[in-house]
Amino acid sequence: MVFKKTFQAFTYRQFRLLWIGAFTSTVGTWMQEVAQNWLILTLTASTFLLGLDAFLGDVPILLFSLLAGVIADRVDRGKMLLASQYLRMRFAFSLAILIHTHLVSVWHILLLSFMTGSAQAFGGPAYQALVPMLVDKKDLPNAIALNSIQFNLARIVGPLAAGVAFTTFGAPTCFALNGFSFVAVITALSCLKVRSIPKASGEKILTDLRGGFSFLRHQPILLALNVLAFCSTFLGIPLMTLLPVFARNVFRQGVEGYSSLMAILGGGAVLGALLVAALGGSLHKGKVTLYLQLILGGLVVVFGLSRHLWFSRALLFFGGMALVAIFALVTSLVQLQAPEEMRGRIMSFYMIAFRGGMPLGSLVSGFFANRFPPPTVLACNGLLLSFVAGTFLLFNRRLKGI
Repeated sequence: MVFKKTFQAFTYRQFRLLWIGAFTSTVGTWMQEVAQNWLILTLTASTFLLGLDAFLGDVPILLFSLLAGVIADRVDRGKMLLASQYLRMRFAFSLAILIHTHLVSVWHILLLSFMTGSAQAFGGPAYQALVPMLVDKKDLPNAIALNSIQFNLARIVGPLAAGVAFTTFGAPTCFALNGFSFVAVITALSCLKVRSIPKASGEKILTDLRGGFSFLRHQPILLALNVLAFCSTFLGIPLMTLLPVFARNVFRQGVEGYSSLMAILGGGAVLGALLVAALGGSLHKGKVTLYLQLILGGLVVVFGLSRHLWFSRALLFFGGMALVAIFALVTSLVQLQAPEEMRGRIMSFYMIAFRGGMPLGSLVSGFFANRFPPPTVLACNGLLLSFVAGTFLLFNRRLKGI
């Protein structure tokens, strides 16, 4: 009974197809993520450039998501998502060729990170708006939690595979395998029978955009969820951005040690998503999310101060568990609050808050980690995470009540 409840969304064939395709592609993405981070650190030894690369990969979310959200409410979301996958595949192969031919420079990596992020900025709102079309509304929180599982299960498999591929065959293999991995999600999207048929809109794009802003402005719960999403990624994601620095400079590990730390973080994340999938329907989501962020802040502080590898591994596991449970719960709450005719726009606002916090947090933390000890920077982030959660718990009754 518990097993069936945990994986309820898998009873929908089209959701299964998309899940399998997305999982395969995300494994490739994590392989490239590990290889790319290690390559930048090896080429430059700069934590700032490490943070800048993460910033450039995610900043297109801030630049293009609003436009992408309006477009997602006007066109077939499946076709829009398909186009973004073709572009990301091409960029991965381009980087593999540059590295293999020894022509790669740091500016190539940074430019292609921005271009890949731009394609993802248009695919993200389309993907978020497509998932509710594949399952019944009552099973939507479960589908969102299972999507978190595929992302974080890939975070385990991808870094481990990257560690083997990087040390055995070299960095170009990681990037080439990522390129091939997009074939799976492209095939899955091509097989979907559901097609979004948007209502004809005689309004200009700017008018639709203003309508989305107006709706969001009069929804205090949605506004609070967007603020919470931004704070959790701005302060929480640098735990992953600075992880190669901790692996090499604090724990004296190589690329395999770094990939194992990423896999441990992913293992905790999978368990966190599984718990949300199994218990999400019975949870008091708002209050649980805030308490989890309070705990996450404490875990990040202790990880920043720890010098014992075995203890830090345990902290990473539980940190990943809390981080992804927060993401899954907040995303579920936003999806459940969004009306279908505005889902693309509402999810684009959410993507700006949720994903926009990632590049800004990575850039700011990378900047300060270049001037102050990285453990101190991470500990400060953890304190701020707990402060934000405590403030919401004390002063926002509406969020606690949902």
